[in-house]
Amino acid sequence: MERPELRNGDPGSITGLDGKTALITGGNSGIGFGAAKQMIAEGAFVYITGRDQERLDRSVSDLGDQSRAIRADATRLSEMQGVVESIRAERGSLDIVFANAGAAWYDTIENLSEENLDKGLALDIKGTVFTAQAALPLLSDGGSIIVNTSITKNMGVPTFGVYAAAKAGLRSFVRTWMNELRDRRIRVNAVSPGVIRTESHEKDMGADGAEASVKRVVEEMLGRCATVS
Repeated sequence: MERPELRNGDPGSITGLDGKTALITGGNSGIGFGAAKQMIAEGAFVYITGRDQERLDRSVSDLGDQSRAIRADATRLSEMQGVVESIRAERGSLDIVFANAGAAWYDTIENLSEENLDKGLALDIKGTVFTAQAALPLLSDGGSIIVNTSITKNMGVPTFGVYAAAKAGLRSFVRTWMNELRDRRIRVNAVSPGVIRTESHEKDMGADGAEASVKRVVEEMLGRCATVS
């Protein structure tokens, strides 16, 4: 995303997203919700998606009038196409896509199940690909696609194999899409957060081996956990 313009040199007056329309998958909690709040503060109208209607309703109530929630499963292309058609009908255009929806499963190679492998790759890989694919027909030339990856893609952290592999795959997609969409001047960027304390993070810490692995990442690499706000 380009650096927002500043009004009258005031760093607290950001106007770079005025009039823009954004779509954030997994925007009903965690990093996605924090991103939605920030984009709205900078002037954007933001659509958030997720699979939990009750949580979506709470989130959009907190975000206010510059937001709208649409229930959708990012792993289903038809549902993401439905989201984009709703945006087309209501707003007419789309400027920013933040493919944020994802999940982690923590297993060593000895214990990794076919179910968890399929789930991890489906949400992190298929969900992101289908989000970008569905959005492209409406995305403005010169628009922006942002893909949420992770620092773990390069670290070899025990029990993070599926998650890290999926995030590494997304980083490869970003490089490819950047060149494929060059003629439309669509920017494609990956963000690689460290350990962020969110509701899902706290829940994940109950998984076997996850707490020790995250503690190792924090102590050896980062020094601290970040928060959304």
